[in-house]
Amino acid sequence: MPKKKTHTENADGASIAGARYRDDFDKSEIEESEKDVDIFEFAERLELEVVYRGDNRTIHFSPFNVSRPGLQLAGYYKHFSAERVQVIGEMETTYLSQMTHQARKTACETFLKQPIPCLIISAAAPPCEELLNAAQKYNRVVLRSKLRTTMFVNNLSLYLNEILAPSRTVHGVLIDIYGVGVLVMGESGIGKSETALELVQRGHRLVADDAVTITRIGDRLDGASPEIIRYLMEVRGIGIIDIKAMYGAGAVQIVKTIDMVIRLEEWNDKAEYTRLGTPDEKISILGVKKPLYVVPVKPGRNLAVIFEAAARTHRLNDLGFSAAEELRERLKNR
Repeated sequence: MPKKKTHTENADGASIAGARYRDDFDKSEIEESEKDVDIFEFAERLELEVVYRGDNRTIHFSPFNVSRPGLQLAGYYKHFSAERVQVIGEMETTYLSQMTHQARKTACETFLKQPIPCLIISAAAPPCEELLNAAQKYNRVVLRSKLRTTMFVNNLSLYLNEILAPSRTVHGVLIDIYGVGVLVMGESGIGKSETALELVQRGHRLVADDAVTITRIGDRLDGASPEIIRYLMEVRGIGIIDIKAMYGAGAVQIVKTIDMVIRLEEWNDKAEYTRLGTPDEKISILGVKKPLYVVPVKPGRNLAVIFEAAARTHRLNDLGFSAAEELRERLKNR
């Protein structure tokens, strides 16, 4: 007799729910990894002095990388990445100071002629006159940091990773359950918000309802709510409620790392669902794979308790414990 296909498998053995879920993410809005930032806002954030900005109002950031243009000041431009933020430190400043006036002028003009987003000087010494003249000539933004070069480049890299991190907004609910970030998705009206409300009453924290903005930072996925609906929840039949105002600041959280995904779907009596708790199903979000649990919904099921159990199970799995493996060992020993 042929093996009966489960609800989560198609003819090829792939997860139907997972495939459908991945399609949902494919249709989500993806924000490009580039951004225009106000010069003074950028300077204030990284404690920079604005040396020269010309008629520029913003800086266009696109790649995460930062360049130290030592080779360029020596005249080598074959593999120069002009789209990167350029940082000149003590080494480059000392190199320029040892040049003749004409050589220094040529090096600075050749360098600042390139379409760089901005130049940041991290050396203790002020920029040389030839560098400032070239910045004025080609209308380049020049800023200055009081930090040593290595420390400043680290701070700048963190900042660029933050503002340029790839992100997308999806329909769902994000909850912090026992410290586990649980992203809940499913069709509208299936009970995502109502379950989240019950979890808040049980002492857990709401991060986002209805819309979740997911940002990838390295291999980490951070979820947050769009500012306009932050702390708000829509409960059908009641309307919009303010979770922070009703339950206090301890019931909400601004951002949470996503650890697992739960998809709610209508119960199908003809389907067979995972019963051993060993789902190999993964969902890829912005290139990062997370465990996916498909939970069927029908009257009488306490979803809040199920979510708590799923979060505890995920935590135990991270610690190397599996109840399914424990059951296998018991059966094997018998």
